[in-house]
Amino acid sequence: MITKPQLIALDADDTLWANQPHFDQAEADLKAFLAQYGTPTELDEALRQVQIENLPLLGYGAKGFTLSMIEVAIKLTEGQVTGAAIQQIIDQGKKLLRFPIELLDGVEEVLDALTPQYSLMLLTKGDLLDQESKLARSGIGAYFSHVEIVSEKNEAAYQKILDRYGLQPAEFLMIGNSLKSDILPVAALGGQAIYIPYHTTWHIEQVTPPDTGIQYLQLDSLRDCLPLLLSE
Repeated sequence: MITKPQLIALDADDTLWANQPHFDQAEADLKAFLAQYGTPTELDEALRQVQIENLPLLGYGAKGFTLSMIEVAIKLTEGQVTGAAIQQIIDQGKKLLRFPIELLDGVEEVLDALTPQYSLMLLTKGDLLDQESKLARSGIGAYFSHVEIVSEKNEAAYQKILDRYGLQPAEFLMIGNSLKSDILPVAALGGQAIYIPYHTTWHIEQVTPPDTGIQYLQLDSLRDCLPLLLSE
């Protein structure tokens, strides 16, 4: 059950608009380019390992991802990758910074229905400039009273937001597609959380759902939130 929150926060990437499919395509293109240097599994593992190592330094987003792709290309080719090939990877990374924003089904309908009754926050993690650009390109910025772009979504980050806005955990509702980032940290603090899975999830965001102890609600679509949140 959901009790009426004082503030509803919504994740951005793959909750409000498609994001991961663009990165999946970039990975597929890189693996095709590096196919002679390993099996698909080996290439997946190489990119995964480099991304994990780079996250504390480069953070989330297209820029760090692009640098990780370049690093993998250099490592797997033992430094033989050409400048022209690196430029292709850079160009691909730039595409990730300016792809057209495609809102997911029902997003504007839901935001339009919620704004008369609730204060809405866009709460996303990643590179500040990149996330601000995506929000501007989305055309839905006016629906949000607050925008928070953080470097990580964990219990400490959510607690800072609760403190900043003077909220008790139970007064806060987070809606998102990532169990790891959007749901479990909020639920662990005693906040409310609605999990709306997306058809593809970045491997670093994939976690096993807990068996017990963490309470959250899972729905099939953003539209399914409306009967739970709108008063008659």
